[in-house]
Amino acid sequence: MKDTLQKLLSHGHLADAVSHVNSLELDTALGLTEKLAANDLVRLLESPDLRCGPLFIEKAAAAGRGEVLEHMAEDRLADLLSNLHPEERDQALRLLTPASRTSVQRLMAYPQGTAGSIMTTEFLQVPLAWTVARTLQHIRETEGMHETVYAIYVVDDAQRLRFVLSLRQLVCAEPAQPLEALWGGSEAITVAPEVDREEVARIIRRHDFLALPVVDEERRVLGIVTVDDVIDALIEEAQEDIGRFGGGEHMGAPYLEVGFGTMLKKRGGWLAILFLGEMLTASAMQHYEMQLEKAVVLAMFIPLIMSSGGNSGSQATSLLIRGLALGEVRLRDWWRVILRELPTSLVLGAGLGAIGFTRILVWQHAGFYDYGEHYLLIAFTIWLSLVGIVCFGSSIGSMLPFLLQRVGLDPASASAPLVATLVDVLGLVIYFSVAALLLSGTLL
Repeated sequence: MKDTLQKLLSHGHLADAVSHVNSLELDTALGLTEKLAANDLVRLLESPDLRCGPLFIEKAAAAGRGEVLEHMAEDRLADLLSNLHPEERDQALRLLTPASRTSVQRLMAYPQGTAGSIMTTEFLQVPLAWTVARTLQHIRETEGMHETVYAIYVVDDAQRLRFVLSLRQLVCAEPAQPLEALWGGSEAITVAPEVDREEVARIIRRHDFLALPVVDEERRVLGIVTVDDVIDALIEEAQEDIGRFGGGEHMGAPYLEVGFGTMLKKRGGWLAILFLGEMLTASAMQHYEMQLEKAVVLAMFIPLIMSSGGNSGSQATSLLIRGLALGEVRLRDWWRVILRELPTSLVLGAGLGAIGFTRILVWQHAGFYDYGEHYLLIAFTIWLSLVGIVCFGSSIGSMLPFLLQRVGLDPASASAPLVATLVDVLGLVIYFSVAALLLSGTLL
């Protein structure tokens, strides 16, 4: 196992090496922490695809391998340590130098999901008074100490950020030029450490940055968020959203590695909530029991009515969650969304109703089923009900993400099952209300 892994690492195939470690039994994989050289272990631990990374850190700390922790990127080390119990975390921190320990603890202090929690403190900062030649020489001397050298952060005597210089600009400039001569006059785009990582991702995407500086109130650079850090963070957030959108919670581990108790905990709560919601559907049907007894034919279309409302609501919810995530819509745009959804859902409902109307006519005249002498009234009941239910489902589905975000919850919690449950209950009320209006005096 060790020979295979070292062969992959020696040939520079880090991704394959990580996949190989992930395929091993946990005890076998953890045993590698005592056998691998420090630089090889660091390379593995810094890969976000490595499973059970916190356990590897815990094992390395227990073995006293402080050199491994010391040579890791501080943002990655802080991320792994935050998943350990306080006792194991303190044991690992004691192996670091005072400077590294302070830096890692500061990173761990930022709330999860913020720019501060995903930034790295390994960046290239140089004084404004330096020349191009001196800066290039500094890059050559300290290249291994920085996560990226694509951008150079130029600061004044008070350590305040003046501007960001690209490596391309630096290489193409005359060696004797002072850095200040390369400044175009525009202020650097920065973020505070408390800014949400989704906002950081939008800024990086909008400006096509490779890294974004994180500064304090005095515009001193605290760290940088690189584009690969953002991608890793957004993948993790997308996994959480997918779990919530499916009517559950994020498992936090590969499916086959999730324990039985965790599986029950993550899925059982939402299932119970949705089940209690669907009990309202049963109550609604009980309320209309007399109508169902008089016109049993109405019961045949209940699944059609309920699914159409749930589907339209889920569509609207999906579109709005995506729009909120990408910054295409904001809370203040709710009225524009509802004005857009109402005519759209009206036409969609009318189209679905026309299909249902046609189906009843075809089945009646082709002899597939006899709906009775009032089949036209039944067909119109289905048509009008679908118009109302699709309009209602789309309105609920589009407004629920806004409501959840307004109260500080994740819009992804407006999952398809939740929307479908809400629409099912009120969809039945709409259906039977339309039936009572059109079929009163005939079937009812």
